[in-house]
Amino acid sequence: MSIRLWTLILAPLALAGAAILLFSLGPEPDDTLARVRTEGVIRIGYAVEPPYAFVTPGGEVTGESPEVAKILVARLGIERIVWSQMAFSELIPALQTGRIDVIAAGLFVNAERARQVRFSRPTFRVRPALLVAKGNPYALRACEDLLGQPELRVAVIAGSVEQALLHRVGLADERLVPVPDALTGSRAVESGLADVLALSSPTLRWRLEQAPLADVELVQVPDEPTTLAGADYGIGAFAFRLIDQRLAQAWDEAARDYIGGAEHRALLKRFGFGPTEVPQPVAHGVTHD
Repeated sequence: MSIRLWTLILAPLALAGAAILLFSLGPEPDDTLARVRTEGVIRIGYAVEPPYAFVTPGGEVTGESPEVAKILVARLGIERIVWSQMAFSELIPALQTGRIDVIAAGLFVNAERARQVRFSRPTFRVRPALLVAKGNPYALRACEDLLGQPELRVAVIAGSVEQALLHRVGLADERLVPVPDALTGSRAVESGLADVLALSSPTLRWRLEQAPLADVELVQVPDEPTTLAGADYGIGAFAFRLIDQRLAQAWDEAARDYIGGAEHRALLKRFGFGPTEVPQPVAHGVTHD
């Protein structure tokens, strides 16, 4: 067969193969920002964990992350948000597969997640806390105190940073009681299914303020590098797909003079955050390039 004939046969096949390859690679980087601005709609995922994100009795999605998201979406000129509620452990997979465009759920920044998503600039910095039986019968003051009392069972939200940190400090899986949310976790402590609930301090403060519980109390973990909290615990941010660099940059630019400002501090105060849990205004967001 002649070279010319082979060329006529193989050229269309090569073009078809290239087209299939481009299609299989999925959307081009930076495509999402153009899409949401053109369509006027952005899809935001959240998990119910007050005060970071929850739904009012009237059906409004609210909380620290959704309320900040509403402000930034408006600044970006996007008209409408489509909210998607899901289990906390489903948020990152939903983002990666394109079911949502942004995670607004008080998501904590850590190295493992930074390999999977692109974080915005930080929106808060909180500390961990423990919910224990009234009177703190096990004299817990820091998460490391759990190591010396192997009989204690600790409730954690499945897939949470607290679960990972408890693994880091040395607690075995059999000592952990996975729960879907803070309400279930507090009920586990009340009922004796668990001895402790480990969560962020705003979550547990909000829970006790909204529905005071007679048989439990809050233990605030010291914010010291020697504790389980470490220097990297509790930095919260929005999350985007790794390829969505332009969307993340536009989001951070919209937040430039908002995060850490007076309006933002007032919003965080509404949801139980203290003065030390508000990030300082900075010029640039978190990047993971």
